Amino acid sequence: MYKIVKIALIVLSVVGFILLFMMPNSDMPVNEQMGSGAIDAMHWLAYILLAIAVLATLIFGLKNMASTPGGLKKSLMGVVGLLVVVGIAYGLSSGTDVSVENMLEVNKIETSESEIRKVGAGIYTFGIMLLIAVALIAWGAIKNATSK
Repeated sequence: MYKIVKIALIVLSVVGFILLFMMPNSDMPVNEQMGSGAIDAMHWLAYILLAIAVLATLIFGLKNMASTPGGLKKSLMGVVGLLVVVGIAYGLSSGTDVSVENMLEVNKIETSESEIRKVGAGIYTFGIMLLIAVALIAWGAIKNATSK
């Protein structure tokens, strides 16, 4: 299995390297560059690599979760914790941070308050997760410093 994966990765690397030299020049207009075959092939190669990475992550993650005692319980607690953070972030976002009319007139972006609220929830989720990560890192450093 390891040899097959290694050979497949080498083949994909060689294909990507060949496609790199087939890229259009920067003198070519952008709309013609995006329609070239090399760009399309690179996009497909990226999709293939992304699919391989997602499948490998899911398969090995589920395998490790099932083989570890208490792994399913820990994973479920993590998912519930993430859903709680997303719920808090959605509750904090208002949807009125940006004027819908201003987005349409100035930026030519058609949007709604619910879409703005979802974006705000994503930003708040990132901030909350960042604060949690920094707090856990600080807690670990303080615990290590005081335990000696």
